Amino acid sequence: MLYYLFKYLEQFGFPGARMFGYISFRALLAIILALTISTVFGEYFIKMLHRRNIMETQRDVSIDPFGVNKVGVPSMGGVIIIVAILVPCLLLGRLDNIYMILMLITTIWLGGLGFADDYIKDFKKDKEGLHGKFKIIGQVGLGLIVGLTLYLCPSAKIRENISIEQDGQTTVIYQKSKEIKSTKTTIPFFKNNNLDYADITAFFGKYKYYAGWILFVLVTIFVVTAVSNGANLNDGMDGMAAGNSAIMGVTLGILAYVSSHLEYAGYLNIMYIPGCQELVIFICAFVGALIGFLWYNAYPAQIFMGDTGSLTIGGIIAVAAISIHKELLIPILCGVWLVENLSVTLQVLFFRSGKRKGIKRRIWKRTPIHDHFRTQLSQLDPECSYVFGSSKRAFHESKITVRFWIVSILLAALTIITLKMR
Repeated sequence: MLYYLFKYLEQFGFPGARMFGYISFRALLAIILALTISTVFGEYFIKMLHRRNIMETQRDVSIDPFGVNKVGVPSMGGVIIIVAILVPCLLLGRLDNIYMILMLITTIWLGGLGFADDYIKDFKKDKEGLHGKFKIIGQVGLGLIVGLTLYLCPSAKIRENISIEQDGQTTVIYQKSKEIKSTKTTIPFFKNNNLDYADITAFFGKYKYYAGWILFVLVTIFVVTAVSNGANLNDGMDGMAAGNSAIMGVTLGILAYVSSHLEYAGYLNIMYIPGCQELVIFICAFVGALIGFLWYNAYPAQIFMGDTGSLTIGGIIAVAAISIHKELLIPILCGVWLVENLSVTLQVLFFRSGKRKGIKRRIWKRTPIHDHFRTQLSQLDPECSYVFGSSKRAFHESKITVRFWIVSILLAALTIITLKMR
């Protein structure tokens, strides 16, 4: 809203009005505003939850070998993150931009889905929360909306790079290319750095273009579902999910900025995406909201984000990556979440395969994988065998959290480096 106000005032020579036309200014303002809102509103929100006795009552305290009792800590802290994201974006963003619209829809959609789950847990006192099938339906529905919007919206286009040889050097220019609808996406470690979904569906002949878009929509649905669930699994320790998500957000902000800048995109030889600079505003608000939330969520947590926060931040990261055609970088960028997902899946499959043979066995002491590192041998089932159950030492969750942050930073750096590693 402020963007349009100062754009209007600019024609009258209003002092400082032109500053709102700069992405860098609005981005920095967004992160400051989001951080301020999350810290100020966070304190008020926590006190309100305490007054209304809306607290965690079902948490398993036996898992922590250091005896940290977290029963009675308020949940639904994702509301703080969502409010701190929406306010700066509505004030500073261009609300006619398709990428900004998609991110706002993602935030509200998954925020509502997660809120319903937390409401059932905290108000109805049902530990199971919202049935899993409804979560999947909501995630698939969002993926379908995002995929079809990027396919049908006329402003969601890219410019393909045109490489020319001059004096033995390759130069990428965009001035001669047209804005087109494309099923191309960035793929790491390959020379041309692009993969076209339409090439995968080439066996459809003259219909390969439409088949390529169908494949893109299916990939979008899978990515949104997988990443939002990965974030949900990662939310098991104080500050874990918020810190990892902030690191991933910074990386996506960098990728969105270079993708929206003609010269930087040409230098890095990546596709130029007109209009995606508004994603930088949203992501800065996202990162600011998470950092402000860490003020209360760092160990020992004064509030948990709940599914309201974890589903939302996972969906935001997924949709942001898809919007800038970087969804195939997610296994690297979100490697921590990928491992969390795989640890649970493999644990379940391994346990079931042993159960069919009458054997009680597991791979890790507990899953998701971060719980494996804080579980002592004395907490294990003596009737069960463990592949990686011989570790006698258990780590404090604050140490595990910081080490997961460090891994996320390394993966974020690797994600950016892949743009030049071909």
